[in-house]
Amino acid sequence: MKKSLFGKNIDVDCACCDNFKEFEGAFVCVKGRQIKKGKCSKFSYNPTLRNPREEAPVMRFTKEDFEI
Repeated sequence: MKKSLFGKNIDVDCACCDNFKEFEGAFVCVKGRQIKKGKCSKFSYNPTLRNPREEAPVMRFTKEDFEI
């Protein structure tokens, strides 16, 4: 059984699809598709197009935080 590197629960997002290209300043689907009910039959996930989420803020601790 082949395992998917990124899991099977990838949200369909045109910005992360191989078929989504920039054309004259606008982004369009090369296949002419749209997301319907959260699905697209031509969706092809490309992880290099994904914009990473912002990192969680780093918590700063002091010595007093660990004293009883």
